[in-house]
This record gives sequence, structure tokens and C-alpha cells, in this order.
Amino acid sequence: MARLAQTEGLTDIQREILSTVRDFVDKEILPVATELEHKDEYPTQIVEGLKELGVFGLMIPEEYGGLGESLLTYALTVEEIARGWMSVSGIINTHFIVAYMLKQHGTQEQKDYFLPKMAAGEIRGAFSMSEPALGSDVSAISSKGVRDGDEYVLNGQKMWLTNGGSSTLVAVLCKTDEGHPEGTAPHKSMTTFLVEKEAGFGEVRPGLTIPGKIEKMGYKGVDTTELIMQDLRIPANRVLGGETGRGFYHMMDGVEVGRVNVAARGCGVAQRAFELGVDYAQQRHTFGKPIAKHQAIQFKLAEMATKVEAAHAMMVNAARKKDSGQRNDLEAGMAKYLASEYCKEVVEDAFRIHGGYGFSKEYEIERLYREAPMLLIGEGTAEIQKMIIGRRLLEEYRIQG
Repeated sequence: MARLAQTEGLTDIQREILSTVRDFVDKEILPVATELEHKDEYPTQIVEGLKELGVFGLMIPEEYGGLGESLLTYALTVEEIARGWMSVSGIINTHFIVAYMLKQHGTQEQKDYFLPKMAAGEIRGAFSMSEPALGSDVSAISSKGVRDGDEYVLNGQKMWLTNGGSSTLVAVLCKTDEGHPEGTAPHKSMTTFLVEKEAGFGEVRPGLTIPGKIEKMGYKGVDTTELIMQDLRIPANRVLGGETGRGFYHMMDGVEVGRVNVAARGCGVAQRAFELGVDYAQQRHTFGKPIAKHQAIQFKLAEMATKVEAAHAMMVNAARKKDSGQRNDLEAGMAKYLASEYCKEVVEDAFRIHGGYGFSKEYEIERLYREAPMLLIGEGTAEIQKMIIGRRLLEEYRIQG
């Protein structure tokens, strides 16, 4: 049977990359994902395997040791990885966003120093916007960076860092008053700092503490943490792009491609849930025949497959729009919103098909059922996506005169 969510117009290189990743997922991720997830164990061997495949440098230009591939290639790769285990795709995603921000906005010195090491997976990236009290309101951040000679002194508490412990480079958003007088719009007085650190927990460099992993319902294995800065001193040459006041734009550019990534993760998880549901429906018998022969189950499978296809198509469209150099916040918002909502629905339908067995930890669908909700809030909630979509639609359809 042909797989769902096929993508037309791929190059031979793209097809080869995806085939290699799919084979890796089937052999190295799926057999161990549920066990590692139940243990909340970091997938060290899987990550090392992805390093060898070059996934950490997939979109980093060849001049810096990467593969120089498109956002579409990356998104389709993430879709395959999330089909195996969504937590692994999260490890890749945060690394990729930091690499993308460096590629797009970094100084030449920053690119030369960081990107080759990131392409090789020697430096692992994480990024940090959120704080305990602000949620989606990025303009309300309270972490501050104050100039002191050739350094900045950073103070504040950040929240929800994926890769917070395992990363060695964090892009941290802080307020900076330098050159931005009182009364300046909040989004024009933010700066992104490139903070290098040791991997691990506790005090990972003077003035920087990663307290430990946050316990979560799902999305396990990958470390999600806080970050606490107490008089953390950062050289001035570690301001992303070398200019203060541009941090909000840097982060929004990164989040925009991150939304394509979250959409891709939703597609991958939904694809796996459909596979589990359609397989189980053909194995489980009731009233003398496989439950797949019952019309009610066929209707459910039809709806699930249609949602998988629709989400995939929107994700591909958003990635291709970004790759073309065009603004894609509308398409990325739509793709992220639809894919995450459909993922939740497809996973729940697969869970229902499994009946009581879906509630057992012996069955993979139980893990997916706990993982899917994270996509509803990651890179902006559904409500935030609707706000973005609505505003962009009003821009496009503004009444003239």
C-alpha cells in the first residue's frame, strides 16, 4: 500500500535523504522509543546516529560544513523523525532554530565560529524567549541585559527551554535599554544574546544555572528546563548580529520556521497514529470479522487519512513559501494550527480504535496520546495562531477607499 502524505516535485537528493532518515527511524527509533519514553531517558544513541547522518547540519550552508538543504527538506525530515518519536524531533528543532537565526542574522565572526560546530553536532542549540509569568506575551519579558564596558550583565529567569540541559549554546532574549530611551516600543528594546555553556544541570557557567528537568505528562526523553541568570557576564561580541534592539525580530523569524517544524511534527505523529490504527483495525476481530470491516471504523479511518493528507499539504506549502523568500507567517500559522489540531484528533481516533488496549502502556498509541497535546501549545497556542491568521487576512483583504 502506498504511504499517505507523499510530496510531489522532490529532487533525487531530497528523496535519498528522506529514504535514509525513514530507514533510520524504522530501525533505530521505533523499536526503542516507547521504552526510552517511559524511562524519560535521553536518547543518546539516537542523537549520535542523527549526527552521523548529518541531520544537525541539514540546513546549514555547505561553506560551514552543512548540507545546505531547504526548509522543505528539513520539515519532511522532521516529519519522518516525529513519526518515530516526537521528542527526538524536538531536540533537532531547537538546534535548528538557533542555527537558522545565526545563518540569517549573525555577524560573519559568529557564523564562522558557531555554524561549523553546529553542523557537526559538536555544539547543540537551544533558544529561550518564555518566562514564568508571561506565556505568549513576549513583550512582557523582564530579563535584562545591561552594558558594562565590553560585556553585558544578564539577570532574569527563563522558562520552557527544550534542550536546556543538553545544549551548549542558548539564544536568550532579554530587554536592553542601551540606545532605546524610556517609552520605546517594547519589541524595539529586546536583544538576543548567544550564551555558551557546559552541558548538564546546576551552575553550567558562572552566573548561569539550569536547575533540572521539568517533569512533564509527555514529550519525555528530551530535557525541558528553566534557566536562571544572576549577574551572568557575556562579551559584547555575543550579541546576535552585533546590534541591540533587534532581538524580537530575530526570535520571530526563528519562531516562524519553528511553526513549520511544529506542523511537520504534527504530521509525523498523526501519520504514525494512522498506521497504528489501521493495522490494529485489521487484526482485532469482533462479531466474526476484523473491526476494519465495520462501517463505523472505516468512516473513522477515512477521516483520519484525510486529515493526515490535509495537514501534510499545508505544511509543505508553508515550507515552500519560506524557501521562495516570501513572507509565510500566514501559511506557517495556518499549517501549525491545522496540523496540531488534526494530530490531536487523529491520535484520539486511533486511541478509540484500540479500545481498552489503547489505555495500556504496552501499546504505542498510549505514548502518542500523551505527546500530541504539546503540539497544541508549542510555538504559540491555537489562539495565537488564529490572531496571526486573522490579522494577516485583514491585511490581504483590506477594503480600499
